[in-house]
Amino acid sequence: MSFLSTTLNRVKPSPTIMVSTKAAELKAAGQDVIGLGAGEPDFDTPENIKSAAVRAIASGKTKYTAPDGLVELKEAICAKFLRDNELVYSSTQVSVGAGGKQILYNALVATLNCGDEVIIPAPYWVSYPDMVLLAGGTPIIAETSIATNYKLTAKQLESAITSKTKWLIFNSPSNPTGAGYSWKELKELTNVLLKHPHVWVMTDDMYEHLAYDDFKFCTPAQVEPKLYNRTLTCNGVSKAYAMTGWRIGYAGGPQTLIAAMRKIQSQSTSNPCSISQWAAIEALNGPQEFLKSNNFVFSRRRDLVVSMLNATKGISCPNPEGAFYVYPSISQLIGKTTPNGVLISDDEVFATALLEDKGVAVVFGAAFGLSPNFRVSYATSDENLKDACQRIQSFCEELI
Repeated sequence: MSFLSTTLNRVKPSPTIMVSTKAAELKAAGQDVIGLGAGEPDFDTPENIKSAAVRAIASGKTKYTAPDGLVELKEAICAKFLRDNELVYSSTQVSVGAGGKQILYNALVATLNCGDEVIIPAPYWVSYPDMVLLAGGTPIIAETSIATNYKLTAKQLESAITSKTKWLIFNSPSNPTGAGYSWKELKELTNVLLKHPHVWVMTDDMYEHLAYDDFKFCTPAQVEPKLYNRTLTCNGVSKAYAMTGWRIGYAGGPQTLIAAMRKIQSQSTSNPCSISQWAAIEALNGPQEFLKSNNFVFSRRRDLVVSMLNATKGISCPNPEGAFYVYPSISQLIGKTTPNGVLISDDEVFATALLEDKGVAVVFGAAFGLSPNFRVSYATSDENLKDACQRIQSFCEELI
C-alpha cells in the first residue's frame, strides 16, 4: 500500500514552474538560455510599497493578523473595488490570502462536492483544473479557438452547463492568451448565466490593470449586477504592482462564501504575511501613475513579439488585449522535422526541441489545454525578446 494519498494521482506538477526551473538549471550550467516561461513582471516593486514594508517591520507589525487579513487591508480592497469596478463590498465580504491561487483554492474547497462540475474555458491557466480536482470536483473544459481570439462564446457556455455545474471560472485578460473580453462580449456570457441561477462565477481579474490600446477592462458582476450575489471577484497585487513574491491575493463575494473560505484558511495557512499585507495596503491606496508607464513598456514589447512571430514561417499569433503573454499557433509546423531528425509531433516536442536547439524556453500549449500552441511571456527586456524571436524564426526556418 502506498504511503501517499491517491488524491495526488489526480494532479500534475505545474508545467510553467517546470519550464522556468529547467531554464534556470541550463543557465546555471553555463548554457545561453532565454527564458520566456515566467509569468511575472521584470519590473521591481515600486519604492513606496517597499518603504511601507520597511516601516511595518520597524514599527513591530510582525504579529499574527486575522486569519483572512487585516481590517485595514480589507478596507483598502473595498475602496479599490468601488474605485475601479463600481462594486460595493464591506470588509466582511472580503478575503485575503497568500496569493491569488490560495483564494481560488479556498473557494473551491469550501464549495465543491463529489460530482460538482466547474466550467473552465481553454486555453486556461495551468492550475485551474488541478485545483478543481484536488477539491473533489470535475473540470469541464470548454475549448475556444483562434477564430474567436481564444474567447468563450455564449453558445459554448450554454452547451457546457449542466445540472451539475457549480462554477464558471472566468479569466480576463487571460493567462495564457492575453485575450480580454469587451463589455459586449461579457454581457453575452452573463445573459447565459442569468438563465442558470445554480451556476456561480469565479473571476480571476489578476491582469486587470495590464490592458492595452482601447481595451477597457470589466468584470462580470460589474457588467451584470444581478450576478453580484453569486460571483466571487478575485484579484491580487502580484502582476500590476510587480509583487509576485509578496504573495497577496484577495476576493470580494457573498458573506456566507467568504466565511466558509475563512474557515478553510484558519485551519490551513492562517493569515498571509503581515508585512506583505501592509505593503499591499500601500499598493492599493498609494500612487497609481506608474501603471500607465509600465503598460506602455508592455504594449511596446507585445507589438515587437507579435510582429516578429507573425513574420515567422508556420506561426500565427493573435494580438492580445492585455496581460503579458502571447499564444501563437504552430498548426502548420506539426509533422515537420528538425535538421537532427526530431519529428515535431506536438507542441511539447516543439518546445523541447526549441530549448535544446536554440536555447529559448517557452511553455507548450498542451499545458494550457489547447494545442498546438506555445506561450511566450514578454515580461522581459526588448533585447531578450528580439533575440529570442530571432532564434524562434531560425528554428522554424530550419524545419523540413
